[in-house]
Amino acid sequence: MVDSGSIDGTVELARTLGARVVQRPFTTHADQWRFALEQGLTGEWIVAIDADQWVTPELGRSLLSLTASQPEDVQGVFVNRLHVFRGQPLRHGGLFPKWMLKVFRAGAAFTDDGELLDHHFYVRGRTVKASGLLIEQNLKEEDISFWSGKHVRYAERQAQEEHRRRREPATAWAKAPRLLGAPDERILWLKARWYRLPLFTRPFLYLLWRYVLRLGFLDGRQGLVFHVLQAFWFRFLVDVNLDQLQRGAPRDGDGAARGSG
Repeated sequence: MVDSGSIDGTVELARTLGARVVQRPFTTHADQWRFALEQGLTGEWIVAIDADQWVTPELGRSLLSLTASQPEDVQGVFVNRLHVFRGQPLRHGGLFPKWMLKVFRAGAAFTDDGELLDHHFYVRGRTVKASGLLIEQNLKEEDISFWSGKHVRYAERQAQEEHRRRREPATAWAKAPRLLGAPDERILWLKARWYRLPLFTRPFLYLLWRYVLRLGFLDGRQGLVFHVLQAFWFRFLVDVNLDQLQRGAPRDGDGAARGSG
């Protein structure tokens, strides 16, 4: 286990259960996972899930069956994530199904050091898909002030990442983006197109695409809250921060863009 200074008893609990704990200051999720994967993890397969995610019984059975029967050239397993927002499973708006590479052979996976916000795992060999669901539900986000504050920070990091990728093509993507490729390659293809859209129109296009064309409105009130906040809080703040970076606006000591007031 790699710990970045938690104070909630996690380290003590992990050690009680026999885990080896390594302390390391947090940088980014992708970099922290890269470090963790280099620590000589034991076992043939690794399941990499976050603290706000859990495996349903069906997914657990599917993973046990798949990992016991795959040939050596199969290096990863995609699982289907269901996002629960403020108690509401979001099954529309292009959020479901959401295939994520979360299971892979030891030594086969790598991360993208260019990711400053999210983290994704990649493998170079073949992949398969599991049945069942990976449920993601951050209970802290039921307090909308927590969600809003977190996404202010996330918007800054996302803008920094996009700014870097626009300026440094060598750090563009961990794999080649492909529309008809694996789920992770298709996401990269979409991101590359997103970067080409004009700033400040993107949040409006995002809401139109997710909430209207991809039927996000079918998720009711919480679907409305989620998609509007994603478009006109998170995505809009990304564009504001990116605009300041592109104009060379000064930044304060913690990396947040300073406005002109």
